[in-house]
Amino acid sequence: MGIGLGVLLIVVGLILLFALNVNIPYVSDDVLGIILIVGGVLVIVLALVLNAQRRRSTHVQETHYDGPPPAA
Repeated sequence: MGIGLGVLLIVVGLILLFALNVNIPYVSDDVLGIILIVGGVLVIVLALVLNAQRRRSTHVQETHYDGPPPAA
């Protein structure tokens, strides 16, 4: 999910940066595109780091054997 969101942000940022000339009041569409691209790259890097960390962790379940149950 994180990688897909990052790719989506990068694509929208590239569209705003190169393909559209929209006059948004108080905001430059070029700056908004660059912000979205940087945000998308950060989301992808963060998703990859978290996935690598999740892969390295192991869960250990300890079970103790106390012998057979006492006879009644």
